[in-house]
Amino acid sequence: MHDLDPTRRTPDPRLERLLRQTLLVSTLVVLAVPMARGDSVWFGPLPLWLLGMPLVSWWALHRFRLPRTQPMPLRSGRRRRGAAQARRRPDARKDPRLSRAA
Repeated sequence: MHDLDPTRRTPDPRLERLLRQTLLVSTLVVLAVPMARGDSVWFGPLPLWLLGMPLVSWWALHRFRLPRTQPMPLRSGRRRRGAAQARRRPDARKDPRLSRAA
């Protein structure tokens, strides 16, 4: 799971364990207690604070690493040419054929 770069440090295991436990307990609270799925006058949406913020904190603890995905396969076939660039029209105000309004 960890990158092969030796200069990167692993997160503090105590903090990671605390965040995992917080996520587990808050997930159980949101699932078991209907009021935890509602809104608070002071705090706003409670699932945001019970689930969203600990998840973002856990993600930030791992230095915002994105999950690894498989590389996209290269497309075979013809290469698409770029579209022609649009050209500007001549300015109608500079056209001597148009008469000027009086």
